Amino acid sequence: MTVSALTLESESVTTSAMLGAGIATCDAAQDLAAINKPNMELVIWRRALPLCLQTWLDQMDPSCLPDLRILVRPGDLRRAMEPHLDEIGMRPGDMRNLLIADVHDLVLGFAGITRSDLVDVRLERVSHDACWKFHRDCVEARLLTTYRGPATEWVQPVHAERALHTQKRFKGPLEHMRSNDVAIFKGSCAGPGSGIVHRSPPIADTGCTRLLLSLSKLPAAS
Repeated sequence: MTVSALTLESESVTTSAMLGAGIATCDAAQDLAAINKPNMELVIWRRALPLCLQTWLDQMDPSCLPDLRILVRPGDLRRAMEPHLDEIGMRPGDMRNLLIADVHDLVLGFAGITRSDLVDVRLERVSHDACWKFHRDCVEARLLTTYRGPATEWVQPVHAERALHTQKRFKGPLEHMRSNDVAIFKGSCAGPGSGIVHRSPPIADTGCTRLLLSLSKLPAAS
């Protein structure tokens, strides 16, 4: 996925299936640009990683998984990531290059879709109940994908207020992203009524370690 392959506003999500008002899935990276359509709140790209990369990540010692946050121009992503990967002992090689290339493509694509010169990149190793509460992101737009472990959970807008109010007592329908799905969520800063309610899956005391990529658009300077 590259900026040149993405239009700033997709004419149609040609392979999508509507999940509800303002929510769609697609089978192609360029169709994530549908998030720019009026009233579109969430677009999910259904995808799979190469099996060799997925196996490598799943079998890696958790201490060698990345845990970084950087603010970068899209073209500088590789130079910003590599020193951190060296520091944690992730050896250079084909699999590391595949991971960096995937993050790079997602950063480049997200920047093109959201018209961002800088992207807030978090590639986090998570072994606790981080962000377990239902919430709306306080951003205009955020991209999420989970490389390892259970992926983000979200609720349809019709159930949003109940989920926010009841939190752990929420027993309503709960939607689950799949590992390696790529989603762009609009946040509460996108306008009145915007923001898909979601949470990280609770994993405390399970022995599970997730690897989550989060890309955010910076707020406009005042």
